Amino acid sequence: MSMYGRDPWGGPLEISHADSATDDERSRTLQDLDRAALSTTSRQLDETQQSWLLAGPGDQGKKKKKYVDLGCLIISRKLFLWIVGALLASAVLAGFVTLIVKTVPRHHRPKPPVDNYTLALRKALMFFNAQRSGPLPKHNNVSWRGNSGMKDGLSDSAVHRNLVGGFYDAGDAIKFNFPSSFAMTMLSWSVIEYSAKYEAAGELGHVKEIIKWGTDYILKTFNSSADTIDRIAAQVGQGDTSGGPTPNDHYCWMRPEDIDYPRPVYECHSCSDLAAEMAAALASASLVFKDSKTYSQKLVHGATTLFKFGRDQRGRYSAGGTDASKFYNSTSYWDEFVWGGAWMYLATGNTSYLQLATHPKLARHAGAFWGGPDYGVFSWDNKLTGAQVLLSRLRLFLSPGYPYEEILRTFHNQTGIIMCSYLPIFTSFNRTKGGLIQLNHGRPQPLQYVVNAAFLASVFSDYLEAAATPGWYCGPNFYSVDVLRNFAKTQIDYILGNNPRKMSYLVGFGNHYPKHVHHRGASIPKDRVKYNCKGGWKWRDRHNPNPHTIVGAMVAGPDRHDGFRDVRTNYNYTEPTLAGNAGLVAALVALSGESNGVDKNTMFSAVPPMFPTPPPPPAPWKP
Repeated sequence: MSMYGRDPWGGPLEISHADSATDDERSRTLQDLDRAALSTTSRQLDETQQSWLLAGPGDQGKKKKKYVDLGCLIISRKLFLWIVGALLASAVLAGFVTLIVKTVPRHHRPKPPVDNYTLALRKALMFFNAQRSGPLPKHNNVSWRGNSGMKDGLSDSAVHRNLVGGFYDAGDAIKFNFPSSFAMTMLSWSVIEYSAKYEAAGELGHVKEIIKWGTDYILKTFNSSADTIDRIAAQVGQGDTSGGPTPNDHYCWMRPEDIDYPRPVYECHSCSDLAAEMAAALASASLVFKDSKTYSQKLVHGATTLFKFGRDQRGRYSAGGTDASKFYNSTSYWDEFVWGGAWMYLATGNTSYLQLATHPKLARHAGAFWGGPDYGVFSWDNKLTGAQVLLSRLRLFLSPGYPYEEILRTFHNQTGIIMCSYLPIFTSFNRTKGGLIQLNHGRPQPLQYVVNAAFLASVFSDYLEAAATPGWYCGPNFYSVDVLRNFAKTQIDYILGNNPRKMSYLVGFGNHYPKHVHHRGASIPKDRVKYNCKGGWKWRDRHNPNPHTIVGAMVAGPDRHDGFRDVRTNYNYTEPTLAGNAGLVAALVALSGESNGVDKNTMFSAVPPMFPTPPPPPAPWKP
């Protein structure tokens, strides 16, 4: 009879009763040999391994329970339990601390209040919503406006072109392409420089939508798919009332939604000023929408076609006593060539446009060298000052060198002189007792010129700072960039209410602002009654405030004595315009926020490197 046991070394072990005594002796002998081997082996075993080898079959399980085998590591069971316990305790403690942190009320540092310039900016942009023509978007947010001008262009049998859309110019329903294109250029310029500030104010999407509304309409006013054109639709609607009581946009006082009189379209075949300004609007907008490649290219193509037409077919759009000449007469087209050429270069990178914009003869024709009483006055008519600031930017940041350096240095110096003329210590322009600069020499409607100057001063000061230039010279005297920004702030603060009358000339801003704005849509109630041409006159002539507040409209402004008459029929005081509001928006965004600074790169996103890339160095010589 035999019994089988388990050999710790593996395999069966047969045990015989007859040989049990001998086996016991043999087992003891083997154990003694094992101990000797353990003590003399060259590979020392640790205590745990020795205990396993020396333990008997009954003791082995008890010994193993004192240790934990983790695969690559064997540790004491007691130590393992300590480690696990410590980890669990740490997790519980961390969870408890997290719970306390989340339940205890936090004391956040309150955000600084929004500055007045940002508040005014948000309102000033709303004016463009109120001026929209055509089918309005659902989010237009001007409750008293509706679809209007839905047959513009189509109702004129001589033209029969779809001219639905765009913006009404002012308090009437005329669409003047010349000032409205300038307004779009100004808005685009401000977005290119200050997109981060628009974003911070929550208005970037809004202003880009306004610009696109304007550029979409501009593209309708000529054959934008062609490379060569022979005409442009310059105006929709008529304002001249000298011909008698004929219903038109100035004779009648009607809501745009109720207009039923004819709205003629004025086309031009030689209008260099208008074409170049429209090209500037499309070219600048192409940089605003550079992330939308298809639309940006469409704008560039349209701008190229327009600029070519303006160069080929010379003439002023308002020549010959046209309707536009009575309201937006253009004095020259040379300044538009400099202005439009600069924007065309920035939009395309084509140096032929830069060569044109910096040609000395062109600059001389534009009045860059002879001064005059209106030198330095930037407006919808004269763009020379804006072009000089824009080209000074090119010199400060890119420094293109020969052959452009000489005229760019001249423009840069002239820009400095113009900035000097804005300062109160110089006598180029008078000021009212309240501090408003008289850029139009005391003539009516001064604010549209003031806001443009405030924008140029602000943006030029930011250019200097970005170029690490602390200021500029006026003769022997040095002035810091803070002086320029202070000029811009004092002028805009005057408009926002810091004036002798404590009147805000931005409707809806502050508590005291004009209530009788010269504006047809805002002055006639939306009461489901269609007032005809003369039927609306009672709303024009009444003394009560307008039933609708046209939020964000900057009125024409005070007179040279700081006086203001809040009278609906006096448009020289109370009428707002697209061009005026565009300059205001640009100045406000430049001054808004807690920090200064322009986006240096977006303006040059389409401009290739000014100099060719140098060739790589030759390969090392090998013998």
